[in-house]
Amino acid sequence: MAETVLVTGVLGCLGAWTAHAALADGDAVVGYDLGEDTARLRLVLGDDAERVTLVRGDVTELEALEHVLDEHAITRVVHLAALQVPFVRANPPLGMHVNVAGTVNVFDAVSRRLDRITGVVYASSTAVYNAGDPSPAPETGGVAPTTLYGVSKLADEGIARVYAADTGVASIGLRPYIVYGPGRDQGMTSGPTAAMLAAVRGEPYSVGFTGTAQYDYAPDVARAFLTAAAAVRDGAAVYNAPGVVASVEEVADQIRAAVPGAQLTWSGVPLPFPAELEAVGFDRDIGPFPRTPLADGIAETVAHFRATLV
Repeated sequence: MAETVLVTGVLGCLGAWTAHAALADGDAVVGYDLGEDTARLRLVLGDDAERVTLVRGDVTELEALEHVLDEHAITRVVHLAALQVPFVRANPPLGMHVNVAGTVNVFDAVSRRLDRITGVVYASSTAVYNAGDPSPAPETGGVAPTTLYGVSKLADEGIARVYAADTGVASIGLRPYIVYGPGRDQGMTSGPTAAMLAAVRGEPYSVGFTGTAQYDYAPDVARAFLTAAAAVRDGAAVYNAPGVVASVEEVADQIRAAVPGAQLTWSGVPLPFPAELEAVGFDRDIGPFPRTPLADGIAETVAHFRATLV
């Protein structure tokens, strides 16, 4: 039976890929976003972008959010709307308002519609951890983020837990690490994807961090969000995305394999998170988390950029 999926933040990278996956499943997609730039959606979906019903709206406005849930008879909610690290750093009050108050609104709205919507699937982040956490970082989560963005995501996990206990809103949160793939063009960890695009254009690029981290292919994470949306039934679970552990050098080597002669450098300090995350819960509780090998994900991203830049 086809579902009607609300994707908040649909104009972002993961939002666009989640819409892509939902449409592939035969579901209807309602995209809820305050922005107006559909470039990522068109990059990911091509002509199928027209199949997404776009509603311009702000997750910090509860009444508007409730209206869209009812007007479109939403049956599943994937909540991805958020301001990323640089934007929260530039405007902390706005960042916390969107990332925390917006998430409260999503849970609150769903709490009054449990007869139709089984729960909420939402994006948390590896930013709930800090560089002092062990590697692999335990899937139970971090407790002392070093960025306000990370604080907001840790708060979201707490919001989910309390709403499950107090109102019965079930939820599943996912913590991606370095998301890469077509459409990933902003945020603290967008450099590797920007390097792929620059390589296709024949331009040099320098990634602004060093070290080892986990790389999550955007289509894999999007598919996991939808798998979770079909499975959410009770409680408040949070899982790390498994990803591929690699150094920046290894990523650059794979980009050069896809684009011989790519001019890539990297500099700076490692990201302020553990290099590796424990990620066993999703496979155990929900089902197999998609795992595209790094070489394949980079090759597919490069091919996508080549096709769309023609």
